[in-house]
Amino acid sequence: MELARQSDEEILKIAIPIMDNLMAASTAIDHARHVADFTDRLKAGMTKEHFDKVCRYYQGEKGYFAEREFVAVFRRPQSIVIVWRQRFTKEEGEFVAEMIMIEKDGRYLVDHVMVY
Repeated sequence: MELARQSDEEILKIAIPIMDNLMAASTAIDHARHVADFTDRLKAGMTKEHFDKVCRYYQGEKGYFAEREFVAVFRRPQSIVIVWRQRFTKEEGEFVAEMIMIEKDGRYLVDHVMVY
């Protein structure tokens, strides 16, 4: 996997815009924009109805996404994992934002993403 051979800085140049888009689309509750860089496997599990429900729940409880700070990149043979320290606007404390990316057909795709 070519992506796994790149430096953290090179990986972040790819990953940050994708994560920024995911978070902005989530804030706007824009399903089509949110899943644009998902693998087919991940798209199948993120229906519009489920997405709407999850977004409304976290926004009501935690607010919106706030500051995000890079923690680490983990490299695997077929994927990479990027981890950030994440904050919200309403709920205090630090959360984990993580994204698993793969390369497929010359594209970088999100195969898993979560904030917890």
